[in-house]
Amino acid sequence: MHLATLALEGLSLIDNGSTTHRGEVFHAVNPASGEVLEPAFYSACADDLDRAAGLAAIAAPTFAATPGTQRAALLRAMADGLTANAEPIVARANLETGLPLPRLQGELVRTTGQLKQFASLLEEGSWVDARIDRALLERKPLPRADLRSMLLALGPVAVFGASNFPLAFSVAGGDTASALAAGCPVIVKAHPAHPGTSELVGRVLHQAVGEAGLPPGVFALLFDAGTAIGSALVQQPAIKAVGFTGSSAGGQALMRLAATRPEPIPCYAEMGSANPLFILPGALRERGAYLAADLQSSFTLGSGQFCTKPGLIFVPQGEAESFLETLRTGVTALGYHGMLTSGIAERYTSVIRQSVSESRAQLFAGEQPPETSTGGPVHALPTVLSVAVADYFKRPELEHEIFGPTILLIHYGEPADLLIAAQQLHGHLTATIHAAPDDLAHACELMHILETRVGRILFNSYPTGVEVSPAMVHGGPFPATSDSRSSSVGTRAILRFARPVCFQDVPSTLLPSELQPENPLGILRLVDSAFTREPA
Repeated sequence: MHLATLALEGLSLIDNGSTTHRGEVFHAVNPASGEVLEPAFYSACADDLDRAAGLAAIAAPTFAATPGTQRAALLRAMADGLTANAEPIVARANLETGLPLPRLQGELVRTTGQLKQFASLLEEGSWVDARIDRALLERKPLPRADLRSMLLALGPVAVFGASNFPLAFSVAGGDTASALAAGCPVIVKAHPAHPGTSELVGRVLHQAVGEAGLPPGVFALLFDAGTAIGSALVQQPAIKAVGFTGSSAGGQALMRLAATRPEPIPCYAEMGSANPLFILPGALRERGAYLAADLQSSFTLGSGQFCTKPGLIFVPQGEAESFLETLRTGVTALGYHGMLTSGIAERYTSVIRQSVSESRAQLFAGEQPPETSTGGPVHALPTVLSVAVADYFKRPELEHEIFGPTILLIHYGEPADLLIAAQQLHGHLTATIHAAPDDLAHACELMHILETRVGRILFNSYPTGVEVSPAMVHGGPFPATSDSRSSSVGTRAILRFARPVCFQDVPSTLLPSELQPENPLGILRLVDSAFTREPA
């Protein structure tokens, strides 16, 4: 499977091999140069959406019934196809995002790794949570029927590509991989900032579906310059769940659409986070300058355009001179950082200027950004804002995420201030504690509060960089995500797109393989309240 010689066509839809060229015309723009990139792309129309949804609905029962090993083979074929076409995919992603080639090469490896990790999960098979309570016909006063349950696919899933990860959270990203692994057809709405990258990746996935002999509706890709097709996609009756990574405004709009349908469906939206980071006094005394240098590297990584960027930095008053001086000197020396889109850069500049002009916070390091100009490179200046903890408590809006290379220093006096601050936090993806051995008593109490506020707690490290592994939790309470019980990274992500179904006194020949008495797949099952791989 190789697409290296394939020229981009500029599309509105990829589904059963045919393509369309209808709807509003739009182009990708190179944010590093301002160059308008060819070819033109076309927003999908209502007919495109109806066709994709109809094919997905037809494919859903067949795909859900495929053995896990067959779906695993599909995911591995997709990963191999992406690897074979790495050069053109990464080159186009570089043009459309301005992200450096090494970053994109690493992101492609992460993308293929996610697909392979779900393939391994399917090959082992126990993820279906098979539970068997064998019949107790002699039980008094009432006998018990034979009960067997497992997780089954929800049905077609709508996935929205993210702006900041054109590969790992996009067409073949974690939402697509986990939904396909669960047995759900996927319709992706490509992000308009990188349509060429999306087309190349979409062709790989579509080709893998065809070569696997699966129905064409297992995968489709829709393009749109705006939000109309995405909104209509969520409201399509065939769609049974939504996966979204993006802004709070966008995620909450999709949540409302999903909840107000005649048949409400789950919307798994990951909507960003300010990610509080708490520096305790002992840690500051022990390694203040090192903390500042590492913090600067973390919050400017990727120009601060990561949902896990540390944003709220709680620093003790007094004994902070080394930390503050190192941070100020380092940030002041930084130049412009490239941003993904002009819209992101304009929002970043506007929020920083507004915060300073309205005295929400003081500008501690960096320069107040100038008004963003149109045309040319898209970039932003790193900044550090500062506020006393008492003023922070009075301004809840300071807790909101600023997507870009900035942090807010919050100066506190007593450890009790941290507990109050933690109790007042809304939901975030991560929280970080930097502590020395003599801080651990305070850290323990703080950590217990943070367990109720975030999905991942870090100790003496930084939240940027999310390991793709079974134990990872990339989620958190609202408004970081729409459902704090789920994770969009790691093998837990598959659970979002499956639901439990119980079979009572069903003949063994009609049961899924995972529930048949002989346990032909040899998976781990909960039989009469004990885990075993034995027949039941």
